[in-house]
Amino acid sequence: MTGAAGPTTTASREVARRRTFAIISHPDAGKTTLTEKILLYGGAIHLAGSVKARRAARAARSDWMAIEQERGISVTSSVLQFEHGGYRINLLDTPGHADFSEDTYRALAVADSAIMLLDNGRGVEDRTRKLFAVCRRSGIPVATFVNKCDRAGVPPLELLDQVETELGVPCAPLTWPVYEDGRLAGVVDRRTARITLYERSTDHGARRSRTRACALDDPEVSTRLGAPALSALRDELALLDAAAPVSNRALFLRGAVSPTFFGSALTNVGVENLLDRFLRLAPPPRSVRVDGTRVDPVAGGFSAQVFKVQANMDPRHRDRVAFLKVRSGRLEAGMRAVNARSGRAVRLLAPREFLARERRAVESAWPGDVVGVHDRGELEVGDTVSDDGAVAFAPIPRFAPEHFATLAAPDPLRRKHLDVGLRHLAEEGLVQVLRADPRGTDGPRPMVGAVGPLQFDILVHRLEHEYGVAARLERLPFVAARWVLGPQDAVARAGRVMGRTLTYDRLGRPVLLFESEWALRMAADADSELTLLEIEP
Repeated sequence: MTGAAGPTTTASREVARRRTFAIISHPDAGKTTLTEKILLYGGAIHLAGSVKARRAARAARSDWMAIEQERGISVTSSVLQFEHGGYRINLLDTPGHADFSEDTYRALAVADSAIMLLDNGRGVEDRTRKLFAVCRRSGIPVATFVNKCDRAGVPPLELLDQVETELGVPCAPLTWPVYEDGRLAGVVDRRTARITLYERSTDHGARRSRTRACALDDPEVSTRLGAPALSALRDELALLDAAAPVSNRALFLRGAVSPTFFGSALTNVGVENLLDRFLRLAPPPRSVRVDGTRVDPVAGGFSAQVFKVQANMDPRHRDRVAFLKVRSGRLEAGMRAVNARSGRAVRLLAPREFLARERRAVESAWPGDVVGVHDRGELEVGDTVSDDGAVAFAPIPRFAPEHFATLAAPDPLRRKHLDVGLRHLAEEGLVQVLRADPRGTDGPRPMVGAVGPLQFDILVHRLEHEYGVAARLERLPFVAARWVLGPQDAVARAGRVMGRTLTYDRLGRPVLLFESEWALRMAADADSELTLLEIEP
């Protein structure tokens, strides 16, 4: 069988050491900085750059797009792959901003676990709640890293209570912050009762920090922290032992508890503890249920799912890369697979592994690995490819847009370039193209929809810099969209009601646009023949 896993012992060993996880957070919680420091302590890079260090000519490794580096925000998920401590790591760095939530949901669709990042000063925030809910519905176990403990914030015990109250999951602290004269000095490992003290550095955490690990009763600890601080630390640890015992891995994998770590990604405190312990806790790729049966990562034939398509990673060659996660079996360079959606055979050419934009050719990949393959437009987000096309994993949904606009190219000679660029970026999932004509013609001014308004800024920027089109964008007065199911004549009548406009998506499915929330409510209540959907059918 093409793409068979080979000897079971080899497949089992390779699958067991894979860790594929995402980092999720509210904006400005420090996610990109934590990602950089995980790369630093994982040995993937030797000098970390944060988005705040641009004066030093350094940029965050995971923020590889020009507009990300200009604005200091992540707008697309990045794949970061490296080896550390015998593990093969596939780290999915996701955008924190809600405007790019669809990109985050696509990455979570293929993650086996996640690290939830909390800001020590703000605790659980709205975006945190939504992303945690996505993980819980998907059965993804979540560990927690409380960041920015070098700043004044919510007391640790109070923050743990907040997480349990608002997210419904108890925290199990595996590390605890240690302070020296009010400054974060290190963390204590609750399992070993050993403390890691950090030396102050002058490079803003760009390199691995010098540390000293010692027992709590080591005289150096008392000397450095002082007797009152050490006594208070011992009291807190004793309280934790009574109220929050250290959990076992089985509880974490069931989602019954969230192992919790404290530290500061900016100053490196606690990052190494997080990385080493999380890799031991996190699950390897597991079997996936499809149509009542389970696809086993070791015993099954080859299968993989496309979760991201990226155009122009190398603008000089106008390339198109389809990112897929191997679910079972073994991917081999150039192998033939069948796309379950189209029923057509595709060649998985030029597989690459990534460290953000940097890429390296690979000859094979195992379950859990995320690889990019050269795509000629045959693959879409959500596609399943397998040996025989008999496997089809659950699709990755698209959400109804909430912001709308038309596009125009002032230079009519660039209209073809506009159409090509818009098609490519819509296939990525950056925006959705809506048409007034079900036959698929765009008309003189293509209509686009987005979940968040920042997506329009990214669209205009990329059209100009990647396709040479200085497009002009004009907002439309719609506030919501819904896919509509029902008899064709009822759908047509619904589109003629005041406050609504009938359009069609890329597959010719009817989509109603609403000029107000009132118009949306009226449609939901009045049209018994119709079903309105917020998620793509």
